[in-house]
Amino acid sequence: MVDPLILPRADHKISRHQIDPDALKVLYRLRKFNHVAYLVGGSVRDLLLERHPKDFDIGTSAHPHEVKRIFRNCWIIGRRFRLAHVKFGHRTIEVATFRKQVPLDSTATTIQKGKRTLTGQRIKNQEHGKRIIRRDNTFGTAEEDAFRRDFTINALFYDIASFTVIDYVGGMADLRAGLIRSIGNPNERFIEDSVRMLRAVSLAARLKFRIDEPILRAISRHKSEILNASPARMVEELYKILRSGVSVKTFQLLSETGLLKYIAPEIERRKKDSLWESLATLDTYRRKFQDTPTSLTNPILLGSLIEPVKLLNLRPRHKNKSPKEDGVSLGQLTIARRDVERLRQLLALQTHLVNPDLHSRTRATLTQRRAFNDALTWLAIHGTDLESFKRWTTIAASSSSKRSVKIKRHRKKLNYRKSSRSK
Repeated sequence: MVDPLILPRADHKISRHQIDPDALKVLYRLRKFNHVAYLVGGSVRDLLLERHPKDFDIGTSAHPHEVKRIFRNCWIIGRRFRLAHVKFGHRTIEVATFRKQVPLDSTATTIQKGKRTLTGQRIKNQEHGKRIIRRDNTFGTAEEDAFRRDFTINALFYDIASFTVIDYVGGMADLRAGLIRSIGNPNERFIEDSVRMLRAVSLAARLKFRIDEPILRAISRHKSEILNASPARMVEELYKILRSGVSVKTFQLLSETGLLKYIAPEIERRKKDSLWESLATLDTYRRKFQDTPTSLTNPILLGSLIEPVKLLNLRPRHKNKSPKEDGVSLGQLTIARRDVERLRQLLALQTHLVNPDLHSRTRATLTQRRAFNDALTWLAIHGTDLESFKRWTTIAASSSSKRSVKIKRHRKKLNYRKSSRSK
């Protein structure tokens, strides 16, 4: 057992008024049913740094099926680790049962590979060429849960009952020092989950923190392990970086640490000033909003990254070409075809949007195109013609208003016909 550092209300900056009301409902209800329940992870870190948390996640002693019994608006998800998602309209509060780190032990089969012995998570499946993933479903205590997290600043708990911050791993000291430090040996932690290397870099860029030297040495040693991460998960992580408002700094750090060469070798080879300028413009747009705006769709983010290095063939997709031949890949990461096609369409619309002499009928037609909203956002972020953006914003608003009137008229007609028939 480790005696945690417990900070009373007078020694930290977190107030319940800063916590999402739905998260508070979940916390209080779990406690009502005699379960331990804490606000955990990034939300505690961000509140202590006086930043606006994106999500409010909860850790609890309640098992997933117990959470589901308490909340009717709850869904259980996940295969590797079961999570409870409590739904409040469009918002989701993620509730995870405390779990503990499962050591790589003799219960797993071991094999010899050269002079090295690989066991558990580190064994490669020779038949399928895939890394074995441990089913990490062993529940534990709050303390055990803290020690299985990635970095110390992400392992802090907030207790709404006592208004205290609970720190088992030295996260408060690292938060004050502006340091990204691994919980446990980073060499082992990055082998367990190679995406942690990417997250260390992303966190450092977002928070303007230093990366601990042992982490940097471990990244240098194990950076090729990032190739073993799930491609779908890696694509999602890249989109998170592009939505962060600090994509320039993050991609520069990925390049400096050598990770970018393995994640997206095409970007590493072709990076130049135009790339950094494009990402800087994207960051400027993102920082205008407190939360990520819905206008920052995947095609917009993708284009901001690959258009400056000319990875995209702007010609419409050829019918006789396979999706793979005409798609976009970043290393081993294949980008969704729908995002690539939408990017082509929004870029093709740019010449029309900056043309002030279009016929009114053509303008009306353009506003009906599926890619129009994305094209207008692209013009706002990367365009240089402010007058064109203002003009099309007015046109789009007028067109939307007219469509709304037509829809209301159509509904009135339908309702009238229904009432006439009923009579």
